Amino acid sequence: MSIATRGTMGVDWEARVDFERLRDERLARLHAELERSSLGAVLAFDFSNIRYASATHIGTWAMDKLIRFCLVTRKTDPIVWDFGSAAKHHDLLNPWLHETHMEADADPHAPHHGAKRPRLESGARAGISTLRGAFPPGAGIAEEVARKIRRELERFGLLGEPLGVDVVELPILFALQKEGIDVVDGQQVFMEARRIKTPDEITLLTTAASMVDAAYDQLYEFLRPGVRENQAVGLVAKSLYDQGSEYVEGVNAISGERCAPHPHVYSDRAVRPGDPAFFDILHSFNGYRTCYYRTFAVGSASPAQVDAYRRAREYMDVAIAAVRPGATTADIVKLWPKAEEFGFPDEEAAFALQYGHGVGLSIWEKPIFSRLTSLDHPEVLEEGMVFALETYWPAADGWGAARIEEEVVVTADGCEVITKFPAETLLVAGGGRYFTVSGALPGIRDSQSHLNTPEGRGESQA
Repeated sequence: MSIATRGTMGVDWEARVDFERLRDERLARLHAELERSSLGAVLAFDFSNIRYASATHIGTWAMDKLIRFCLVTRKTDPIVWDFGSAAKHHDLLNPWLHETHMEADADPHAPHHGAKRPRLESGARAGISTLRGAFPPGAGIAEEVARKIRRELERFGLLGEPLGVDVVELPILFALQKEGIDVVDGQQVFMEARRIKTPDEITLLTTAASMVDAAYDQLYEFLRPGVRENQAVGLVAKSLYDQGSEYVEGVNAISGERCAPHPHVYSDRAVRPGDPAFFDILHSFNGYRTCYYRTFAVGSASPAQVDAYRRAREYMDVAIAAVRPGATTADIVKLWPKAEEFGFPDEEAAFALQYGHGVGLSIWEKPIFSRLTSLDHPEVLEEGMVFALETYWPAADGWGAARIEEEVVVTADGCEVITKFPAETLLVAGGGRYFTVSGALPGIRDSQSHLNTPEGRGESQA
């Protein structure tokens, strides 16, 4: 298993990501999970599941539209329905949709070699769903989707078997049922297939993380009083797109009094001297995501902020040290504080603050680490898993907080951290710029100056 980063381009002189192998191994994992299930086929409307199964992509603008769909059966390779020129593009430039690993949908008259054969019918087809209800219900779009799916299930003798669907609009569900199709949950088949990453997936995930390393370096140099959260978001987005990011899914930029409670959305607030500021950078490289928090102090850090960061870092480090094959998600979350210990009434109210999640073609995959579920439903960690661990701690001053996240790859004897921007101790951004008559302004000081004196702290004087 390779966790090394290489260039983002393909070259003839070095083995990098093998995209044909990536496609074949992902599809093999999906077929294996389908065989282990009670389903005859899976139908995907979720953008990431379609990409995992078929290696097709039409732009991130389509991620929330549910307009395209993909069918994989026990007996066939993916069939992808896309609209207009997207389907034509697949026909011209996605040759793997014209091939199959399976006997059932192969062209019996075509010559072949190796494990792949030409298909009797291409897997690149025209089709469209309901545009999330924008089409008039009477236009029969949902019914046409159902007829397309029934036709394939009948053709391969699977009409009587359950059809797993990942996400579905109600008109599509009702139309499938009207065609006599037994629709059940298919998301678990996809999630199980995506749980363990292939070597090429790990290379792509590591490369995506390395791009965030560089974005954080630029952000650290940029941060200073007066910078607005939305400006930080713009800087990070440009850095990532300049490096070749496919999609900047989001940048959480949280500063000052907005740190506690964590609002999970950036604003136009300007950073002030002494503020804590934490960021979560989510983007994708060839579809593979990051989820990567870092916390800074701007100008200087109060003792309360230093303590909050120390606590968040300690919880992170003990968790990473416990990651190895055979350990469980319960083993990890037991090392983290209960919700009541950091100001929340229960685990649901504190969800995603002391947290972990798989990272792949989407940012929340299996396994999940949370006291909400992991103690009663532990998941075993396995070599090849890639996940992010997140810790949070509110500062004693009532408004600051620290948030840290590291992504790790589970190795044969432990794990390796792939998020490399420094986070062992709290970094001060925009510092070293202020000098007093006695020298540089201290890095640890409260922005309310009287709290830097015994009198302001209410300490008795001898």
